[in-house]
Amino acid sequence: MRFSRFLGVSLATAVLAFAVSTSLAIAQDGGTDRYTLEKSESGFVRLDRQTGAVTLCTETEGTLTCRMGADERAAYDADLARLEQRVTALERQLASAPRATGEPLPSDAEIDRSIGIMERFMRAFFNLVQEFRSEEAKPLPDRT
Repeated sequence: MRFSRFLGVSLATAVLAFAVSTSLAIAQDGGTDRYTLEKSESGFVRLDRQTGAVTLCTETEGTLTCRMGADERAAYDADLARLEQRVTALERQLASAPRATGEPLPSDAEIDRSIGIMERFMRAFFNLVQEFRSEEAKPLPDRT
């Protein structure tokens, strides 16, 4: 399908017509290629079959250069601005958060005290376990 007859019509109408004709072609041939190129008077129109994005491409000195359409560029710029604001907010939040690396390490006396507490706890716990095991090992009285 040639796009020369669409030059007098808005770009949105041309893009819609291109997308419809391409989707019909995709349905017919079941192709697996991601992009479709169609020749126009000013270059090519590229359709991304996965996202539906339409890009205008021109060939200059043997190199194909593709640029987003105006609507897609506006959406891209809006998304970029939103992400920049989010990064700025996260950087501010990170800068104001207290840093754990700035806190001093516990002294040897504090570590020894903590280990002593844990040791007493473990000894008491294992003593209880041994008591329960010894009670289980005792024969039950004969009740008959």
